[in-house]
Amino acid sequence: MCDKRGMPLDNLWLHFTRHSAADDDHAVPVIERGEGVYVWDTDGRRYLDGLAGLFTVQVGHGREELAEAAARQTRELAYFPLWSAAHPRAIELAERLVAEAPGALNRVFFTVSGGESVETAWKLAKQYFKLTGKPTKHKVVSRSLAYHGTSQGALSITGLPGLKKDFEPLVPSTIRVPNTNFYRAPEHAGDYEAFGRWAADQIEQAILFEGADTVAAVFLEPVQNTGGCFPPPPGYFQRVREICDRHDVLLVSDEVVCAIGRLGHTFGAQRYGYQPDMITTAKGLTSGYAPLGAVLIDERLMEPFRKDGTVFMHGSTYGGHPVSCAVALANLDLIERDDLYGHVLSEQDAFKSTLDKLLDLPIVGDVRGAGFFYGIELVKDKATRTTFTAEESERILKGHVSTTLFDSGLYCRADDRAEPVIQLSPPLICDQSHFDEMEQIIRHTLEGAWKLV
Repeated sequence: MCDKRGMPLDNLWLHFTRHSAADDDHAVPVIERGEGVYVWDTDGRRYLDGLAGLFTVQVGHGREELAEAAARQTRELAYFPLWSAAHPRAIELAERLVAEAPGALNRVFFTVSGGESVETAWKLAKQYFKLTGKPTKHKVVSRSLAYHGTSQGALSITGLPGLKKDFEPLVPSTIRVPNTNFYRAPEHAGDYEAFGRWAADQIEQAILFEGADTVAAVFLEPVQNTGGCFPPPPGYFQRVREICDRHDVLLVSDEVVCAIGRLGHTFGAQRYGYQPDMITTAKGLTSGYAPLGAVLIDERLMEPFRKDGTVFMHGSTYGGHPVSCAVALANLDLIERDDLYGHVLSEQDAFKSTLDKLLDLPIVGDVRGAGFFYGIELVKDKATRTTFTAEESERILKGHVSTTLFDSGLYCRADDRAEPVIQLSPPLICDQSHFDEMEQIIRHTLEGAWKLV
């Protein structure tokens, strides 16, 4: 397998990639540099990064401030673990996150990635209930089609059957409930709030069916990623909070994608006005300039771990790495200095209205999302909302849409793990010119795709 300049890739195993496509027609691009909202490949071709790498590069590419922060920290202290010791950057970053978090989320456990943050939250929930005399509370409720990671525990919580089947049996004790895809909820047509109440109540039904004495936590994204950005209906999270309180179940807000400005706030829970017991995050925390994740934890969950001899027997070599923490601090400084959260809030309506123009195309069924996080659902019949068959999705989405978007200079995701969608999550520095560029490339691509239907 080679890239388009003949660079050998025989030793590199790519992530989530079909390695059967090894001929020249499916050559693998090699991205070698980035600046602002654009990246360039080894052929010198420029692409608008419409996915912020992977929902990650909040401040854009090529920010010298972050590179300099990493270099300074490397010269001072390149590495030391958080095993029974601390270092200044982890202490400072924990204080910074707690100051920006809602409620009493006063403890921060650092990880390396989003999936590891999810693993951490589940393990902590299990041990918390064991320490508080409720050892049978260990199960997790999550939503259909939701993605929460690929490690064995996080993958068990993930609600995508196709992603799980090759790795079964997985960790038991996870339960799925409906998501908040209003576009696919015709029985609630026209009443968004009623749909939200119904969707929240399905969580309570699942808890009651399993037995509240067996359920430890509910894991929910503020805006569900997979399936194409499902926002919560009004009142949804408030009702979920009531349900969790009623049954002594922890509410975990999985904000690996949604935190650090993606929705115009530090945390998505703040946008939607709910109080989680834990927040999992990663990605935008460093804008991807260094690997780092974190779990923000309510102070009351810490209390049983204060007892003599009690240990949360969990951690990793690189969790809270000094260089990564230094980069995260510089990243948050840059976001604050440039008021990127305010920028998202001021530009989000323009972003949505620009994408809404695509609704005049017969292949576009729905445009949904929030902040700088949107999904465009593709259909083959707009009137009936009929989706594509697996064969059609393979031929149209993978065979045309994905390749044409990229060849036309837009890096984003055409995803059919649930409904066929195009996902957009650009750097938070984007403006109207970039919105227009995205819309024009997508329009051209979908006009061609419709001819294949």
